[in-house]
Amino acid sequence: GAGLRAARDAADSRVDAVAERLGPLAHDALARNETTPGIRATGSGDRLDTLIRLWLLQAPVPVSVAESALPGLVDRLCVHQVLERSVGEVAARIDVRPYATDTPTDAGGTGDLWVASDLTPGLDGSPNRVGTDHVLGISSASTSLAQLTVRDQVERALDLGTGCGVQALHLAGHAGTVVATDVNPRALWITELNLALNEVDNVQVRSGSLYQPVAGEEFDLIATNPPFVISPGTAERLVYRDSGLPGDTVVERVVAEGRRHLAPGGLLQVLANWAVIEGREWAERLAEWAGDCDSFVVQREVMDPAAYVELWLRDAGICGGPEYLRRYDTWLSWFAEQQITGIGFGWINVRRPDGPGAAVSHQALDWPYAVEQPVAPALAEHFALLDADRGLDSPQALRQARLIRPVDVLQETTGTPGAEDPEHIVLRRQRGLRRALPVDTATAAVVGACDGDLTIGQILDALERLGVDTADATDRIRECLREGFLQPA
Repeated sequence: GAGLRAARDAADSRVDAVAERLGPLAHDALARNETTPGIRATGSGDRLDTLIRLWLLQAPVPVSVAESALPGLVDRLCVHQVLERSVGEVAARIDVRPYATDTPTDAGGTGDLWVASDLTPGLDGSPNRVGTDHVLGISSASTSLAQLTVRDQVERALDLGTGCGVQALHLAGHAGTVVATDVNPRALWITELNLALNEVDNVQVRSGSLYQPVAGEEFDLIATNPPFVISPGTAERLVYRDSGLPGDTVVERVVAEGRRHLAPGGLLQVLANWAVIEGREWAERLAEWAGDCDSFVVQREVMDPAAYVELWLRDAGICGGPEYLRRYDTWLSWFAEQQITGIGFGWINVRRPDGPGAAVSHQALDWPYAVEQPVAPALAEHFALLDADRGLDSPQALRQARLIRPVDVLQETTGTPGAEDPEHIVLRRQRGLRRALPVDTATAAVVGACDGDLTIGQILDALERLGVDTADATDRIRECLREGFLQPA
């Protein structure tokens, strides 16, 4: 790892430097898996161009050029199956690329990492088929999980199903010890390569399925993007996306078993799919998985079964092949048998209560709208406000509380011009999940008066003297607190 790090630094292969060298045209084309503009933009033969061609563009380079960019490393990297050498040329066997992150690194500070994975399939219209043990690189799913993972300092963290190890690299910056597990031996090998490449030494790599490698252990934080693709559970599977278990069984097990591996106050965060079954509320099913722990589920999207099947058949690279129609029909038939009418996608957050006696809270939000990224602070805020609400467990405690309105809360009103009262009042937050909450006139008045100077009881008394009906105000104020439109002063 040390020699490769030195070559990386000498080439200044940061994300910004690579993007600048490629230019907008080639950079955007590469995002579409087209390399020709990138080849045209990287012809200087210097170290950065060579590394871009070798790994990002997966193009062979002359041996002499490779040795100039990777002095003393080419033969060693070939032995370790990172590169392969033919007569006069060197080509990549795995992908190695820069990855920008604001997460603190184990060495302190923030900055670019280098992340290795298997080669990107489907470049320039080539076949998209991959091996069953394929190790996916940085994807929209991995960046989504990184953005929703709460970054508080913790003692122990678990990256369940580590893949290429990118979540473990994130976790290493704010956890004393990280355990990274996977059932795929190739994923564990690539994870260890990435740990060495980025000088991370507080991650333990373990082999095994689900929680078997950490039996009897507890963690303050578990982050996972399990192989969540919902399918009939046949033998035709890709390890990085297919669990081999039918339906959303793997996600149910990740949640139901995972809560038993949480330390008091510990948090499990899952990026996943779940089945929407005819006649059953999806939120109720997921609440059952969370059991005696608090849960907050955000459903970001619901796909219809046909679109879902098409998406993952394309991902498997079999479109147009002889097995496409058979696989499509089998998958749709199984969905119909299981009465699956849609597939939900989103975030499952489960927290173990920090002490006995508290009533468990299960909340679910169907929220396909734009959110502020990273969204992790908003998810952490949800559980903090849940605790604050529990602390005001009596009408007297609520009346004595001093609450404040977050600075990003705005009020929207609609109604007939000139009317005495608006027909609708909506409070809307501009940050975090950017949620909206319809309220009545009395509740809006309370929220508007909450600047921390007066208690809730004083505000309600003042409104009553003005003739405002506050009979239902207590429940609405607690709702505003739980939803983040009020906070403890």
